[in-house]
Amino acid sequence: MIQFFDAGAGKIYAVGLNSQLDPKDLPKLEWLFGNATLITGETLEGFFVGPRKEMITPWSTNAVEITQNMGVAGILRIEELEKVDSENTAFDPMLQVLYKGLDQSLYTIEATPEAVRHIDDIATYNQEEGLALNQEEIDYLNEVSDKLGRKLTDGEVFGFSQVNSEHCRHKIFNGVFIIDGQEMPHSLFKMIRKTSEEKPEGLVSAYKDNVAFTQGPVVEQFAPATQDKSDWFETSDFESVISLKAETHNFPTTVEPFNGAATGAGGEIRDRMAGGKGSMPLAGTAVYMTSYSRLENGRDWEANMPERKWLYQTPMDILIKASNGASDFGNKFGQPLIAGSVLTFEHEEGGKRHGFDKVIMLAGGIGYGKKQDALKATPEKGDKIVVMGGDNYRIGMGGSAVSSVDTGEFSSGIELNAIQRSNPEMQKRVYNAVRAMTESGKNPIVSIHDHGAGGHLNCLSELVEESGGTIDVKKLPVGDPTLSDKEIIGNESQERMGLVIKEKDIAYMEKVATRERAPFYVVGETTGDMHFKFENKVSGENPIDWNLAHMFGSSPKTILEDKTIDPNFSDVTYDIKKLQEYLNGVLQLEGVACKDWLTNKVDRCVTGRVAKQQTAGPLQLPLNNVGVMALDYRGEKGIATSIGHAPVSALLDPVAGSQLSIAEALTNIIWAPIENGLSGVSLSANWMWPAKNEGENARLYKAVEAVSDFACDLGINIPTGKDSMSMTQKYKDGVVYAPGTVIISAGAEVIDLKQVVEPVLQPNFESTLLYVNLSDGEFKLGGSSFAQIVGKVGKAAPTVDDADRFANTFNMVQALIREGKILAGHDVSAGGLITALLEMTFAQVDLGIAANLKEIKGIDDIATFFSEQPALVLQVANEDLEDIKTLFDDIDASYLEIGSPIGEPILSIQTTTQSYLLDIASLRDTWYKTSYLLDQKQSGEALAKERFDNYKKQPLSFTFPKGFEGQYAALGLDPDRKGKTGIKAAIIREKGVNGDREMAYAMHLAGFDVKDVHMTDLISGAEDLSDVNFIAFVGGFSNSDVLGSAKGWAGAFLYNEKAKLALDNFYAREDTISLGICNGCQLMGELGLLYPEHKVHPKLDHNIAHKFESGFVNVTIPANNSVMLSGLAGSRLGIWVAHGEGRFRLPEAEGEYHVIAKYSHEAYPASPNGSDYHVAGLASKDGRHLAIMPHFERSVFPWNWGNYPADQKADVLSPWIKAFMAAKNWVAERS
Repeated sequence: MIQFFDAGAGKIYAVGLNSQLDPKDLPKLEWLFGNATLITGETLEGFFVGPRKEMITPWSTNAVEITQNMGVAGILRIEELEKVDSENTAFDPMLQVLYKGLDQSLYTIEATPEAVRHIDDIATYNQEEGLALNQEEIDYLNEVSDKLGRKLTDGEVFGFSQVNSEHCRHKIFNGVFIIDGQEMPHSLFKMIRKTSEEKPEGLVSAYKDNVAFTQGPVVEQFAPATQDKSDWFETSDFESVISLKAETHNFPTTVEPFNGAATGAGGEIRDRMAGGKGSMPLAGTAVYMTSYSRLENGRDWEANMPERKWLYQTPMDILIKASNGASDFGNKFGQPLIAGSVLTFEHEEGGKRHGFDKVIMLAGGIGYGKKQDALKATPEKGDKIVVMGGDNYRIGMGGSAVSSVDTGEFSSGIELNAIQRSNPEMQKRVYNAVRAMTESGKNPIVSIHDHGAGGHLNCLSELVEESGGTIDVKKLPVGDPTLSDKEIIGNESQERMGLVIKEKDIAYMEKVATRERAPFYVVGETTGDMHFKFENKVSGENPIDWNLAHMFGSSPKTILEDKTIDPNFSDVTYDIKKLQEYLNGVLQLEGVACKDWLTNKVDRCVTGRVAKQQTAGPLQLPLNNVGVMALDYRGEKGIATSIGHAPVSALLDPVAGSQLSIAEALTNIIWAPIENGLSGVSLSANWMWPAKNEGENARLYKAVEAVSDFACDLGINIPTGKDSMSMTQKYKDGVVYAPGTVIISAGAEVIDLKQVVEPVLQPNFESTLLYVNLSDGEFKLGGSSFAQIVGKVGKAAPTVDDADRFANTFNMVQALIREGKILAGHDVSAGGLITALLEMTFAQVDLGIAANLKEIKGIDDIATFFSEQPALVLQVANEDLEDIKTLFDDIDASYLEIGSPIGEPILSIQTTTQSYLLDIASLRDTWYKTSYLLDQKQSGEALAKERFDNYKKQPLSFTFPKGFEGQYAALGLDPDRKGKTGIKAAIIREKGVNGDREMAYAMHLAGFDVKDVHMTDLISGAEDLSDVNFIAFVGGFSNSDVLGSAKGWAGAFLYNEKAKLALDNFYAREDTISLGICNGCQLMGELGLLYPEHKVHPKLDHNIAHKFESGFVNVTIPANNSVMLSGLAGSRLGIWVAHGEGRFRLPEAEGEYHVIAKYSHEAYPASPNGSDYHVAGLASKDGRHLAIMPHFERSVFPWNWGNYPADQKADVLSPWIKAFMAAKNWVAERS
């Protein structure tokens, strides 16, 4: 039955039950639903928009779990619907349905599971189901059928199509190329492998796992001693490996951008979870490429090619929704996104249309693991096969096959069948259990694999490919009872992992998983006979029952014949008198323009280990070249990552495109001090190409060969990558070809993360700017952003003509960084030299450049300014200048002195023909404009305009506590402490939170012994908080913020007797203090812990922009008597904001609250959420209990800060550590 609740404002909750609701549970649901009222009656009249009945949403999954944790029995499904005025209401047809009335059939699906089918005609079945099998594969399957003496099942044919799809098996990269009648000597994959064969140093694992591993340093683990129960944190050292991986999710993102990009990000995270015997994802990257966004009229460069009737979504919608999806997944999982890129492009010439109509969505990232766990073990007969994670739904059926063909080739029904379902909170739970195994010291995992393309079929077959195995279909969790066996084993529901574990270790890991609320299913075992079977003991019909050799097939080698077609694009032409107009256009291209619309909604501080993210300088603009993560909390060793691509250059010259892609990644990562310099860098190469179209296979071969040759010449390897070879979109009137693209992701170990150089000009007027050229020096314009502005592709693109000089210069710059000789630095890439110079000034206040470019031998000023030939701009102190020039001369580097800083916001440029005075403030607004236009679509027009007006008016400034010295010794702290202090604290976490480790470490560093307490420990009564004096409710997204931030978490306290008693007893004691940050702050508001005397408690509401807000902002600490922050009164500090519901709603007068922090600027976005009185945090009247939204636990180290004051650069700790020290001292005085 279904019961409906009215939550007001047109919001309806439909609660599906398997029995009548117990009357005692009604008040619980009314509270949970925000004081909603139960509607009497079984039907509702009117129009309603809500989720599809056949797709139980992740929101519902979390809502049902919340009710279970509150002791409410019998609820099967809860969905949220919106009442609308008419059937003409706009909604997203990919995910939603318009219902004409609601009744008891809302969740009823009139279908029964299909029985196993035996396929008589494989060729016909292939066409009907869109399996993308070629004739040779059909013939092969018929042969297998003959050998087995029976017809193959639908599961076997479907499974073969998925496992052996281009998407999964990379047939083109392993194929034979015949170009212009001549067989090429190597496969594409062989050429990529060559880079590792010639440079194997540092490689631990390549090409054979979910990720690549390179050698890392010895770092410090900070984790609970055991994780099957509440236990104390401790530190230990381990030898690390560094992981690098990138994936693309192009087709799903084209069809349904939010979930397509979200599950792309989630799948790539799972890859970095599944390295070896389990590994740790650390930070993500993202790249979005679409056709032109057409944000407003007057963008003349977008008029070259007529707008199409888009198949699914407009490019603008894709940019917004896809970035929302990827951001949302990382935010909720707890992975910061620290680097990325955007490109828009389309061009029609010579009767051929190019454009990213089939979009590129790349999700990449870095992580780490233990070297002892870096390689998978071989399963032995009798090992158990385990699946962890969510249920099976009819999702992504055929996704890997559909991703292997041109978008638009199959019927929309088949293509829509590949839409995904994103549940990051579930994935986080599974990760916590896997992480616990790797941290245990005796990791019981034999092998681990993520569920992605091909679902159970691909994951579990690969897990047991060296042994064989039998899986019981009925033990696989099912969220949709209408699924057939084929759909159960083949669906691509996300957030699942497959594992092989020894039988003796099952009980321990299941206990850990239960504590983390991570679903854990033993579904089969390895057999040792190389047979692979999904058995159904109920029906007696097995959906798959054959040898692994049958499944993995013996498809013949793919042969790709093609001929070279020389590009014939027209040359770049221009009017030099229009330079200002061209500059305005270039600065507005999505590939060049400000990316604040992306960075302001993605968490860039979670983990507390972010050492360098996108935003820089006093204005915190997204300009940084490189992202850097700390490998531990010691603030020294880290991992750097960067991105490079040049698809438009590759259109006219695949060799140039490949070189430029690598060069851009390297000129971005160069600004971090890398272990072993250039030879310490490894690359991922992700290929997106419209293969199997005339001329494209030949271009692809040249591009891959060029990447291989250039990497080998530079002495670096490419141990990982992926390919997507169907980058075309079909329309009724023809095809649009995506430009063949390689996206290079670079990764490397960082020696000292405090030495990373930013592209922020420093106000040192006794300094010089050097232009360091790394290319052929011919200032070509082909493939450039400038060429796009004038509607051209061009005849010639820049190349790197001397790999040795490139490598030597790279290593010299590295040496200068390690010596602290580079004050600021930027790469020259998108937008050219003039953009690089402008960007170095943009994040500063009242600073400019006087540049003299007369020595640069460009063709003319346009070429000099806008060529995107690889180069660097360095700011160096004059006292070091001659020594640096001598060092550059010794290696025959190509460099010039080109200018120096000036104390006004002007870019003054002298060339051989002209003098230019460019107003930086005006051009910065032009550069920011595209971000403003995109931000209108996500923040609303009013707030987007407010952000645009205020971003330059809210520079960071700081007032530190008088005499603050951020050194361990000066503060009396010992980071090497191993023993217990006896001063006890605990973090409290719920499923979905992600701020636990950074909070625990800050407490540990201050001198606490810190216990890890999960809500399951409190609910079960295993933990009662009686032995701790300080508790911290941590940040994150408990229950994915379903039904309101921390509402479900609060329900777990309020409606579980043992948890509520533990909490009540803790707060009744007078020797206790507490802290809630972010989600923990929201929890304290829901529980009314700060002001029990108030009738209406402080609550946290949605931010005024109704979106997640991320930024590094100023807060001011007023006079206060709180335990933790009274010692910082009068300070104005920097702090990270990362929340979606951070708006303090304070119904009383300001004087009724004990305010302990306010946002220093009162206007949006520096006051990011619209809180009453601009409050950032509150304390109880007696000062013992504190709730704050911004993350000071993620701002403890100077390298955490987006901008740290130069006069405090010697600090290794920021003033925020004093908050935790004050808590420790308060407890110690009472112990």
